[in-house]
Amino acid sequence: MKLKLDREKIKTFVKLALEEDIGEGDITTENIIPPTLKIKARIIAEEKCIICGLPVAKEVFKTLDRRIRWRAKVSDGDFVKPKKVVVEIFGSARAILAGERVALNFLQHLSGIATYTNKFVKLANGKFEIYDTRKTHPGLRYLEKYAVLCGGGKNHRFQLDDMVLVKDNHIKVCEIYRLPIEEVLYRMKQRLDYTTDVEIECCNLREVKLALKINPDIIMLDNMSFAQLKKAIKIIRKNLPKTKIEISGKLDEQKIKKLRKLDIDFVSLGKITHSAKDVSFTLEVV
Repeated sequence: MKLKLDREKIKTFVKLALEEDIGEGDITTENIIPPTLKIKARIIAEEKCIICGLPVAKEVFKTLDRRIRWRAKVSDGDFVKPKKVVVEIFGSARAILAGERVALNFLQHLSGIATYTNKFVKLANGKFEIYDTRKTHPGLRYLEKYAVLCGGGKNHRFQLDDMVLVKDNHIKVCEIYRLPIEEVLYRMKQRLDYTTDVEIECCNLREVKLALKINPDIIMLDNMSFAQLKKAIKIIRKNLPKTKIEISGKLDEQKIKKLRKLDIDFVSLGKITHSAKDVSFTLEVV
């Protein structure tokens, strides 16, 4: 899989993680293992998964000792079965033992996201695309969104300056404080139309009709019943055939399957980053 991570960004994540874990030094390893001893180890996937995070794990060991030899048996984005050896490592025993936990933590977390994302991609069955959201863990968004890509998903906006996304609270503020919502949105669209995409979130048919007047690039239908979705989609396709339709809001596996019957473009899921279960890996000295 030809996805690449920015190494300078990886270094930042790894530096912070090692400082957090090692502190002033691995006093156990340093008082047991001779400084010149070299060992061979391998990282094994304990369960079936989509691999993600190998470049980050590699950087962990290389940060501790640049001379460590790293031989990957798979690539990020590959599917592996239980007990698969994903990497062989040779070098300083102290560096390998000190970096073990941090390297495995990155692998288990990112592989968990990639695997969970892939589950929903398969459920979509090519009828629509699966996108992530900004519901990521603080400081880890870059890596977690990379994991979504490894699982076959797509990235929604990374940060607030990527695109306009008018949420329900924007509309509520305008309504509560008597701002002319239709005029405000129209002027915003005129100012930004040629510089960024504009998306409007709609929670009911009244908001869909408001969105139609603005002619956004994307309309998100959030937390609607299936009957409401069918009505909203019909209205949007009739009036704005070029506008993309996104579905979001508390979607489980059964709902994803049901959405395959609708004419939509993509589904956004916060759970693929904030609720993915970690995959189990182990480092075995051989």
